Amino acid sequence: MSYIYYPGCSLEASAIEYDASTRAVMHALDIELAEIEGWSCCGATAAEPVSSLLSFVLPARNLALAEKMKQNFSVMVPCSACYLNLKKVEMEKKQNPSMSASIDECLAEEALKLEGKLKVRHLLDILANDIGADQIKNKVTKKLSGLKIVPYYGCQCLRPYPVFDDPEEPRSMEPLIEACGAEVFPWDMGAQCCGASNMNTKKSAAGKLVQKILKSAKGADAIVTVCPMCQLNLEGFQEELSRKAGEDLSVSVIYLPQLLGMAMGISREELMLHKNLAVKELVLSY
Repeated sequence: MSYIYYPGCSLEASAIEYDASTRAVMHALDIELAEIEGWSCCGATAAEPVSSLLSFVLPARNLALAEKMKQNFSVMVPCSACYLNLKKVEMEKKQNPSMSASIDECLAEEALKLEGKLKVRHLLDILANDIGADQIKNKVTKKLSGLKIVPYYGCQCLRPYPVFDDPEEPRSMEPLIEACGAEVFPWDMGAQCCGASNMNTKKSAAGKLVQKILKSAKGADAIVTVCPMCQLNLEGFQEELSRKAGEDLSVSVIYLPQLLGMAMGISREELMLHKNLAVKELVLSY
């Protein structure tokens, strides 16, 4: 099994542990990842306020480069923001001839053309539906028995394209957590927004959202995420939000492939757990 791989900017910098653990887990599962040669930024959240067309052309360029690889019809994307941007191009290519023509006109400057042959897939979608909990369980060498894990999906991997899970009541992470031998912590905040980049521009409003999520996770051993922005918000502001709440809201926050890798016996160093901002000793002891 193989996939074309788009890591995106965050996974080469602030979320390098997400990239490392994704690659390590896929290697352990005998899955080949072919990184897009010459990929560039997808535009993140910054491109659209500057130019709607630019916000389509940037991700479209990466898909056009992926099409030239002629290896697989699925592009695997771990970052939820990158996934959303690439996915909207896939959908717009099919539904909006005018936008499709504008994209191709821009891509022609680099002698590229987007045929629309590729399917954009989130890492979670592939783990849940192509690989599945049974295959994960077969690779487990160290059961994470006793750990209570909170599955946190965030917004962008499920909205506005609910292609692999229910955006209101997502459940795709739960069988994967249980396959590791851990317990799914009961809560109802899995699809709630963390405030995203508003943590920089409207910190008070975003902080209340993160605080609510952290309060709902009290009693759990770790929150598991699939989005670099969610990860940063949930782990980077725990001390400040604990002071404001007048209670300890600290909890380990790790990426899903880090959790799977722990259960598979992959070393802490390879999973880059030392890069996470919030990992308690209980989690590190596994």
